[in-house]
Amino acid sequence: MTLAKVVAKVLADLVIPGKGEILQTFFKTGKGEYGEGDIFIGVTVPEQRSVAKEFYKTITLDELSELLSSKIHEHRLTALLILVYKFEKTKDKIGQKEIIDFYLKHTKYINNWDLVDTSCYKILGRYCFENQNSKILEKLSDSDDMWEKRMAIVATMHHIKKGKFELTKTFALKNLKHPHDLMHKATGWLLREIGKMNETELLDFLNLHYKEMPRTCLRYAIEKLDEELRQNYLKGRI
Repeated sequence: MTLAKVVAKVLADLVIPGKGEILQTFFKTGKGEYGEGDIFIGVTVPEQRSVAKEFYKTITLDELSELLSSKIHEHRLTALLILVYKFEKTKDKIGQKEIIDFYLKHTKYINNWDLVDTSCYKILGRYCFENQNSKILEKLSDSDDMWEKRMAIVATMHHIKKGKFELTKTFALKNLKHPHDLMHKATGWLLREIGKMNETELLDFLNLHYKEMPRTCLRYAIEKLDEELRQNYLKGRI
């Protein structure tokens, strides 16, 4: 039995009866947050984190590939949590590059907001920031695949945390006209995070672009501003 199958069995032993059916019904009636064909078995995220901490040292990337290609959502999320732990504990550049290459090779399995937001900025964002390499993110941002576009902008969260905002603002402008509401939410969320770090940076961006921002994006971006400012932007948008 491969280690991937061992991990799958451990997760199966943690299943909450009935929870999978509830999640399956709930997410299939959403707006595309989860891909069609996803199976939910009902394992909590804290339990998945516990399993990831237990296995990240011993499971190989090849075995992770087996887990990440599963149709079961909790398998894929656990695989990405394991990958995050591996990346955070890997100090040499060669080892980190192997993980990045693995991540990019498997983007087709990272196809919902939960999987993207759990792993992306902690792996891609950190790697691109520390190696001053934005080309990976620029390529993803130019992809026709919405989830790869979302990976690009979410990865810039690491840059924001380091006080660097230009890449986020560049990707935000690229994606303002994207047709999917999930991209508007991600873009607005990242802009809001800029505002939490430096409100002037956000206000400068809003003053230039708020009239062309989709309403969802704008609402997310201004969420932490004071009420008078928020109302001014919303009124100007109508």
